[in-house]
Amino acid sequence: MKTFKTLVWAPLLLASLLTVASADDVVDTLNEVIKSYEKGEYGAAVEDLNYVLQLIQQKKSKGLEAYLPEALAGWSAEKAQSQTAGSAMFGGGISTSRKYKKGSSWIKIEIITDSPLMQSMMGIFSNPMFATADGGKLERINREKAIVKYNEEGQNGEITIVVAKRFLVKIEGQKVSPDELKAYAKAIDFKKLKTLP
Repeated sequence: MKTFKTLVWAPLLLASLLTVASADDVVDTLNEVIKSYEKGEYGAAVEDLNYVLQLIQQKKSKGLEAYLPEALAGWSAEKAQSQTAGSAMFGGGISTSRKYKKGSSWIKIEIITDSPLMQSMMGIFSNPMFATADGGKLERINREKAIVKYNEEGQNGEITIVVAKRFLVKIEGQKVSPDELKAYAKAIDFKKLKTLP
C-alpha cells in the first residue's frame, strides 16, 4: 500500500515543483540564457544574465527588510523601501531602509550589502583616527563597533556600524536624542543579520 501511495504522490509532487520552478522568472530567464548561448547569441545571453542578476538582487533586498526593526513605543514606522544599484551608482550594491516618525522627529535605518564601498568603510573602522576625525566617537552597540556622531545644537546625528564585514548599517535622525538613536540601533538583531546567506 505504501509503495502504491508513493507511486501516485511522487509524480504529483514533482509536477508541482516543476510548475513552481517554471513560474519563476529567474529559472525561465536562465533557460533562455542557455538557449541563446547554444545558438551563439552571446549578446542576448549577456543581457539575460544581467537581468537575472537584477532579479536575484531584488529578491535579496526584499529579504533584508525582515532585519529592520518594528517601531519602538511612541513611534510609527513607514513601509520599508528596497533597491538595487548598478555598478554605475556608488559601485553597486543592495539596500533596504525604513523611516520611523514621532511628531516632527524622524529616524531612518538603512542596511547596505554587496557594495564595494564596504572596503573603504572597513579601513575607517580599523583606524580610530579616521573614525573620529569629523567628530565621531567609537562605541560598542550590541557588541558591534559603531561610529556615533551627534550634534547637540541641531539635535541630529547618525550611527554607522559594519556587521560581519558584509553589511553597512546606518541609523540617522533629526530632532532626536542620542539615546533615541542608540535605542533603534540596539533594536536591530545583528546576530540574526550575520546569518543572512
